[in-house]
Amino acid sequence: MDSKRKTEGLKSLGQETEYLTDYTPGILEAFENKHPDNDYWVQFNCPEFTSLCPITGQPDFAEIKIMYLPDKKMVESKSLKLYLFSFRNHGDFHEDCVNIIMKDLIKLMEPKYIEVIGLFLPRGGISIYPYANYGKPGTKYEQLAAQRLTQHQII
Repeated sequence: MDSKRKTEGLKSLGQETEYLTDYTPGILEAFENKHPDNDYWVQFNCPEFTSLCPITGQPDFAEIKIMYLPDKKMVESKSLKLYLFSFRNHGDFHEDCVNIIMKDLIKLMEPKYIEVIGLFLPRGGISIYPYANYGKPGTKYEQLAAQRLTQHQII
């Protein structure tokens, strides 16, 4: 790992990977956004997300999409991957997983705006696609969140 990354305090990037199998929000890491004065989108797609049904214990599979407008901090992608992997043995409903992911990322980086979508595969013949979003209170991003929520469509 280069010395610049070491000074940012990142622990996961460039190291041997230990995969955690229990929900672990503490594994998330952030780094400084070099362009906080710009509004720009960052999108992550996790097509292999897995969690457990809290009632039956059966696995649920989904693609998780995370889109955000960074402010001062950004999430480090390897730590995000390990964090999402930590849901593997976590029992929660689809809607809860999406909201937990969003809230953990808000706590980590305090983005201007964030949205999380879960495209869960069918079980019992029904697909569930929960959507959650957030805009920083008292800013135009709070208005953006309200607008996108009312206009939200799964494509």
